[in-house]
Amino acid sequence: MIRFENITKVFPDGTKALQGVTLTIPKKQLVVIIGPSGCGKTTLLKLINRIETPTSGEIYVEEKAISSVDPVELRKTIGYVIQRIGLFPHMTIEKNAALVPNLKGWPKEKTTTRIHELMNMVGLEPDQFLRKYPLELSGGQQQRIGVVRALAANPDIILMDEPFSALDPISREQLQNEIKHLQEKINKTIIFVTHDIDEALKIADMIVVMKDGMVEQVATPTQIIENPINDFVKNFIGIERINRKKSIGKRELQDFASFFDSEWESFYLEVDASMLVEEAIALLENEGARGLLVKHSNEVLGFVNQSILLRAMLAKEEVV
Repeated sequence: MIRFENITKVFPDGTKALQGVTLTIPKKQLVVIIGPSGCGKTTLLKLINRIETPTSGEIYVEEKAISSVDPVELRKTIGYVIQRIGLFPHMTIEKNAALVPNLKGWPKEKTTTRIHELMNMVGLEPDQFLRKYPLELSGGQQQRIGVVRALAANPDIILMDEPFSALDPISREQLQNEIKHLQEKINKTIIFVTHDIDEALKIADMIVVMKDGMVEQVATPTQIIENPINDFVKNFIGIERINRKKSIGKRELQDFASFFDSEWESFYLEVDASMLVEEAIALLENEGARGLLVKHSNEVLGFVNQSILLRAMLAKEEVV
């Protein structure tokens, strides 16, 4: 658990980046911090690994004040993925990925096993990619390596600062899907900064909406759409998205069932195809299941999960 207690941050030029932020981020959730440019979201993220320090207030990780921890040692325990990726061009992918395990003194065999495991998890064949250099990879592949490097030393906390914003739309959507799927496997505490509301609604377990250095609302994606706390949040989400959600929410699950992920089979609840989307999302939130097995008269039509249903709500046109 990460707890921000009455955090303020004023930069030397007088800019008030954060104003009395008190916030709790639960363990093992993918929490997205979102808001317009200059709202303080990246500053809030950088406070966690002490790239920035608060002007006042304290941050606790598992009830331990991080101000009492050596910054270098703290950063070894926190994964960090940024938009620019930051891979070292003169080092192979394997050496880039092994940086933190090597700093922590891991045995070579343990590091190699871990990197191979993660490469497979992000869909990159180790034998094909580990001996290459960053400039030999596409932007999407490099960003995947950035994720591998952040996870290599098995940190409990991963910080992601607009990691997909520079990618083309296809690569970005693929990585959004992969980070959501990856989180279902690794169960880490991920804090993800973005300015893209569609991205936030698609991948988040919980969303923190910020404005002018303050937290406006903390809620699940569904709660944010259904009950925006004020006009700022409502306008930031967009009236069109809210209306589309209401329309899609009355559709039946049989319109959205899919077979693309067989791994759900151990984590589903069985439901009837006539269940409404809004009922299914509420069930997923309340029961904590990965997905729903959609059936009609004992015939399996496919699976759905919250990400699929939210994507349908965010689509430019309704699925017919």
